Amino acid sequence: MDPADALDRVAHLIERSLGSSRKAGAFRTAADALRDAGPQQVRDLHARGRLSSLPGVGDSTAAVAVQALDGGVPERLAELERTSVVPEGEGAELRAALRGDCHSHSTWSDGGASIEDMARAAMALGHDYLVMTDHSPRLTVAHGLNRERLSTQVDEIKALNERMAPFRILTGVEVDILLDGTLDGDDDMLERLDVVVASVHSKLSMSRVEMTERMVTAVLDPRVSILGHCTGRKLKGLPDPGPEQIPDAAYVRPESDFDAEVVFSACVATGTAVEINCRPERRDPPDELLALAVEMGCRVSIDTDAHAPAQLEWQPYGCDKAVRHGLGPDRVVNTWSADDLVAWAHE
Repeated sequence: MDPADALDRVAHLIERSLGSSRKAGAFRTAADALRDAGPQQVRDLHARGRLSSLPGVGDSTAAVAVQALDGGVPERLAELERTSVVPEGEGAELRAALRGDCHSHSTWSDGGASIEDMARAAMALGHDYLVMTDHSPRLTVAHGLNRERLSTQVDEIKALNERMAPFRILTGVEVDILLDGTLDGDDDMLERLDVVVASVHSKLSMSRVEMTERMVTAVLDPRVSILGHCTGRKLKGLPDPGPEQIPDAAYVRPESDFDAEVVFSACVATGTAVEINCRPERRDPPDELLALAVEMGCRVSIDTDAHAPAQLEWQPYGCDKAVRHGLGPDRVVNTWSADDLVAWAHE
């Protein structure tokens, strides 16, 4: 196989397995170095055992390239293909019904790929649309979008849509829910977007009453379409199949404490969807909260919260979870067409 393609695929699979973005970047840098050098120079360096003398090619990336040049499947690539696969389980039928993903990030905030690369990956998965929801401005750790940058991003998305039709990139933002429940964004800009995901990212340890008021205030804002990763928890490792059995030691960050019945009542009253976040280290909401949301009649959105193209492949995790709780396509907003999704978001 082509050595540069092998390096790119390794980078893709590192991100699919929730590996280091810096390590994935090193493999992409090496792939670019091989392409820049050209096939003849690469073959010459390989023959002399000096492939790692190319700038940007280290010992581990050279090993993958050498095995590809020798005509085999690189060992690291084969191992990642085996260990990072996202199985389609009981939610396969629901996954087939999904027409898009409502929560994704690009290099405009803390993602690792361009909007176009994310969109093309979504197209390859059979989606009709992708909602681009980079972070709002005050989440500085994620290089959030201020007013000017968000406006420029909207213009870029418009230009991309002209080239990529009929696939659509929908405009959006993952807006931070501030301590008083207001949204981190300019009112007129939020109204201009197709979809708004609202999430809590800070002070997750605040009291139950304060957190409940904070989340309800945000949900009641008519511009909010989806309540993102509602508990804010972070876990270790990839998800296990079946109902959750999560030991305390698995928590990197514990769940926030809020009155879920009150928050989900607000979601039902406003038509706001509760996100099933497919990220392996989130798996949010926990099973008992998702069961409550389903019982109360909440709509849901099954989203990957992807920060790299490969992570768009994580939707089966959320679909399996949804089906275990009796959710069908009629309750999942991203089974709708792009036009219907946008119309609902603006109701």
